[in-house]
Amino acid sequence: MSSAWKPKLIALDVDGTLLDPETQSVSEVVRAAVRRAVDSGAQVVVATGRTTLGTRPILAGLGLSGGVALCSNGAVRMDAAGGSVLAVETFDPGPVHAALSERLPGAIYATERVGVGSLVSSLFDEEELHGPQQLAGLGELVARPVPRLIANWVGHAPEEVHHVMGGVELPACTITLDHYEPWVTVVPAGVTKGSALEKLRTELGIAAEDTFAAGDGDNDIEMLEWAAHGVAMGQGPAVVHAAANEVTGPVSEDGLATVLNRIFG
Repeated sequence: MSSAWKPKLIALDVDGTLLDPETQSVSEVVRAAVRRAVDSGAQVVVATGRTTLGTRPILAGLGLSGGVALCSNGAVRMDAAGGSVLAVETFDPGPVHAALSERLPGAIYATERVGVGSLVSSLFDEEELHGPQQLAGLGELVARPVPRLIANWVGHAPEEVHHVMGGVELPACTITLDHYEPWVTVVPAGVTKGSALEKLRTELGIAAEDTFAAGDGDNDIEMLEWAAHGVAMGQGPAVVHAAANEVTGPVSEDGLATVLNRIFG
């Protein structure tokens, strides 16, 4: 990219990119860098694995009062200004739950209820699952189509999940394995942050070469590959770094701001 290049569509992951998991906050430096990009005319889109409930406080904190946010790894599109849900893609969680239960004995599960919270087989830690949790039996948990299901293999390491689930395909869904937590996140088939962003880019009439994305997790890989310029956070795993055009500093050092300030400063 030339030194004069300024992207028109900027996609930003939340946890580990905008927000430092250690402090559970977005730093003033990052906030100012995002504001500078918006003031320069760029469309900034938060693209996150979080639900709408977990995304709204981030949008408010950044002062993003226009456009949309992509939640639940792209399965849910939300109006950034009013917080209303604009579109939802779903899948049948029953067969997926059955397949995961065979491979991850003892795992706990959460299925998303858009804008309401989550049905859970056992309670998750509050900071892990944003919004209200309602305990549910298996029948209720998988009774209707959902945009997102999470399996948390409590007491196991992320590496164990990768060993068991690596290369496994489940029915009518897209799965993401986490490098930080023993989680499997499931969304509808063909849905990723990248696919949701491509749909949005086309609708907005923005050229493919005018796109930028930054992220740190396994669920950001398709988004980084989609962008004309993809930036991986320094603390992310090697597989995420490999998908990016550039690796910046870790979130603890405001790595995102370093890149945005170089482009828009």
